[in-house]
This record gives sequence, C-alpha cells and structure tokens, in this order.
Amino acid sequence: MNSTELKNLQSPFKEKYKAEPDSAIITLKAEGKVGEGISCKVETGKAMVEAGLHPATGGTGMLACSGDMLLEALVACAGVTLQAVATAIGVEIKNGIVKAEGDLDFKGTLGVSKEVPVGFKAIRLQFDLDSNATAEQMESLRKLTERYCVVYQTLTRGVGVETKFS
Repeated sequence: MNSTELKNLQSPFKEKYKAEPDSAIITLKAEGKVGEGISCKVETGKAMVEAGLHPATGGTGMLACSGDMLLEALVACAGVTLQAVATAIGVEIKNGIVKAEGDLDFKGTLGVSKEVPVGFKAIRLQFDLDSNATAEQMESLRKLTERYCVVYQTLTRGVGVETKFS
C-alpha cells in the first residue's frame, strides 16, 4: 500500500467523523469464559486463547499469560501504527522488528509484600528497522507512532476502569 492508497482508504472515515463526530466513538469489547483450574478462555476474534497463571505464580507455562498478551497487544498496535505512519509520510520500511518487554515484581501480585505495586514497573518498546529513512524521518516515525498508537497512549496516559460484579 502506498500513501495515496492509504489516504483513499481512510478519507471516507475521516470525512464521516468530521461531519458526524459521534460516529467516531466505537466501543471495543473482549469477553472471556472462566475455565477449569485457574484459567480464562478469551476469544480474540481470530482464535481462542486460554490464559492462566504465569510460571512465576505457579502456572505451568502452557497457558497464555495476560501480561504477555498486554505486551503483544502493544507490539501489534505499535507495528500497525508504524506501518501506517511510514506509508503516510512516504518512508519505506524494508524490514522491521517491534519488541516490547516489561518488568514485573511478582511479590506484589502474590501479596507477599503490600509495598510492592501490582503490575508492570516499566515497559520498554523497541523498533529495529531497516529503512531508507533519514534521522529526521525516524524521529517523525517515533513521534507519530507514539501519538497515534491506541495501546501506547492508553498505557502512557492511563485510563479509568470501572469494575462491576453481577
């Protein structure tokens, strides 16, 4: 896909969202079914994923870890956003690897220490790109990918989450 094709693809959506701002508000959904043992089956839209305990909390390593899934969502979103941005500004990416890694202290998750927060302490996102981009274009790729990546922005900005039990 080139810049013109991308603009042609996205133009009707941009026009619609300008004319009808409320039509741009879409609710994404995910659903899981609590499974046998300590697991939860999640429909990803493309496949069924069964998540369970991480080996550092007693899991076997045979089920997906939700922390890994969070990092995978970041990598997927950042990779797609990077490609869209590169296409829009005319930068060719011949090859690229997007990596995310995060540090967790499982003392928090397991309740061993109430002083240790539950969740990632730090996440690092790395792009290894084979590209014809100049240093200035690489900086634009970085800024625009960070700006338009939904998962990146959600993680860095933070968002309130409501919990309801019924």
